[in-house]
Amino acid sequence: MNTNKLAQLKRPLYINVYDELLLQIKMGVFPVDTRLPSEPDLASRLGISRATLRQALALLQDDGIVRNIRGKGNFVVNSVSKHEEVHLEKLTNPMHKCHINTFDRIDTHYRIDEDTEYTKQILKRDSSKVVAFERLYRKEKELVAYAFTFMSMETVESLSLDINNEEELLNFLENHVYANANHGEMEIKYTHTVNLADKNEELIGQNECFLLLESLYDNEDSPIMHNKFYIPQQFSNIKLNIYK
Repeated sequence: MNTNKLAQLKRPLYINVYDELLLQIKMGVFPVDTRLPSEPDLASRLGISRATLRQALALLQDDGIVRNIRGKGNFVVNSVSKHEEVHLEKLTNPMHKCHINTFDRIDTHYRIDEDTEYTKQILKRDSSKVVAFERLYRKEKELVAYAFTFMSMETVESLSLDINNEEELLNFLENHVYANANHGEMEIKYTHTVNLADKNEELIGQNECFLLLESLYDNEDSPIMHNKFYIPQQFSNIKLNIYK
């Protein structure tokens, strides 16, 4: 190995800028949930080019400390002291582990559909009817995540689930089902298409979303439910623990 050549490598300037911004965030100069100064202003303060600043901001975004909202700017969303590991392998609601925001409100809606070849495939059973649920996750009135769920009517009835009781329904979909399921299957994809039931709704960043396909099981061969979680890339924080 040519150690002399390695010794000549210089630390990129944007790494120094990253460290400086990270320090200022930790010190509270830029508090969590506030917007950073505009890129021209911030670059001027730091005495660097906007290109160098953008490289540093990209690293902060990758680390889940800053997020960019198109047309609004860069926001501090987490600090190093508060950053927690995401254990996607544990059987709990993945939306709350993989989305960097907390939610002010979750709206729920449902409809009852005929069984189709698609629902037979994902629910692994023939059903008299299928209930389709949607969850709209909001932060400050903006739609920042979306979930769509299929359950067979037989499963709904066996669980005595009152789908007209919004509080009970939401608690079941968000929490209770994970406490009672024995295991799950998950597939992670990336999508540019999010089909919302209400065409007047618009998911922030909906053209660049992680799609988590999840099936939850108890002791039966067919799943309790099948979930589709849409998490915009700019709000995502997906990690796995890997062991030898």
